[in-house]
Amino acid sequence: MMKNANPFAALSGLVYSTDSGRHCPECAQPEAECICTAGPLNSDSDGIARVRRESKGRGGKTVTTISGLCLTVDELKALTTALKKRCGCGGALKESVIEIQGDMVEMLLEELGKRGFVAKKSGG
Repeated sequence: MMKNANPFAALSGLVYSTDSGRHCPECAQPEAECICTAGPLNSDSDGIARVRRESKGRGGKTVTTISGLCLTVDELKALTTALKKRCGCGGALKESVIEIQGDMVEMLLEELGKRGFVAKKSGG
């Protein structure tokens, strides 16, 4: 009896792999050659941290954002973690903007000042 040729045989191969971590998820380069953390994310920034309260586009939830910091990705991640712990709330780092949940403008201005950043309240 003759085997039927499978028309999908050419498509078979790796479908899913849990082998992550060898390539950077942002630039798709090998980790040793990653260019994401090479330099500051906002090299065109004036170095002043702008702290503002936002609720637009967030379902009425208030979020405090910090932008304008001339730091590398790793430094921004570390600062985000420290600020979340200081405020006792959640937050995230999205495209070089630190988001802290809730209205924490005054606390963040004080904390950034203690850490040596020039911080200004922005947007009212």
